[in-house]
Amino acid sequence: MLPPTSWFVGCGNMGGAMVAGWRKAGIDLSGMTAVSPSGREIEGVSVATAIPDGQPDWCFIGFKPQMLADIAPGLASHVGPGTVLLSILAGAEAQSLRSAFPDAKAIVRLMPNLPVSEGEGVTAIYSDDADETLRAQVDEVIGALGLAAWCPDESAFDVIGAIAGSGPAYLARFVDALSSAAQDEGLSAELADAIALQVAGGSALMARATGETMPALAKRVASPGGTTEAGLKVLDAEDGMEPLMRRVVKAWRKRSEEMAAAARD
Repeated sequence: MLPPTSWFVGCGNMGGAMVAGWRKAGIDLSGMTAVSPSGREIEGVSVATAIPDGQPDWCFIGFKPQMLADIAPGLASHVGPGTVLLSILAGAEAQSLRSAFPDAKAIVRLMPNLPVSEGEGVTAIYSDDADETLRAQVDEVIGALGLAAWCPDESAFDVIGAIAGSGPAYLARFVDALSSAAQDEGLSAELADAIALQVAGGSALMARATGETMPALAKRVASPGGTTEAGLKVLDAEDGMEPLMRRVVKAWRKRSEEMAAAARD
C-alpha cells in the first residue's frame, strides 16, 4: 500500500478527504506526515508545520496551484531520485512539475473528487514516466478511494477532472435546484432537501447496481404523454441540459488552461 514514508504537503480539503478515505479503507497511515503551516489536526496522520528533514518515498502536493513557484524551491531538495511526486494541483501539467522538481523519480498527476472520503470517489491519474511497478502501487493506493482512472494523455486527464473532479459541485447545484423547485410548489425546505438528495443518491445507486444507462433509466421513468415526459421536454430543449453542461465544461477547460499557463511561467 503506501510506502514506508510519505508526505502530504498542503493537506487541505481534498487532501483531508483522501486521508479520510484511506483511513476508512484500513490503509496504514503510520508513515504519512501532513505538512500544514497552520498545524491543524488531521485525524490519522502526524502533522508538521514545516517541511521535515530527509526525502520521503512518496510526496503528495495539494496546495493552491498558484503557490507552486513559491513552495517548490524549498521542497525540491527533498524530492530526490528516490521520491515519487504525486500532485493534486489543478492545471499544473507534468512538464511544469518536472521543471519544478527535476530530480523526482517520477511525476504522477492525480485529480480526485471529494467522495474519495467515503471510498466512492473518482480519481484521474496521469504519468509519462511511471514504470509498471509504480503504476501498480498507485493503482492499489488510489483504488482504495474508489475508481482509479488512468489517462492516456493530459487532455483526457483534464476531461475527467472537469466531469469527476468538479462534478460533485455541479450535481450539488442540480439537487439544490430540484429542492428549490419543490419548495416553490409548497414543500418545506427540510423535506424538499431530503427528497432531492434521496432521489439523486438512490437513482445513482440503482443505475450502478443494474448497469442501466441514464437514457434507459429516464425512458423507464417517463410514460409517453405523462408528467415526467413533459418535464423532460424542458431539459431536452435546444437550450436545455446538454447545451448547459457543454458550456459548463468549456468554462472549466478555459480556466484550467489559464492555470496551466500560469504554472509554466
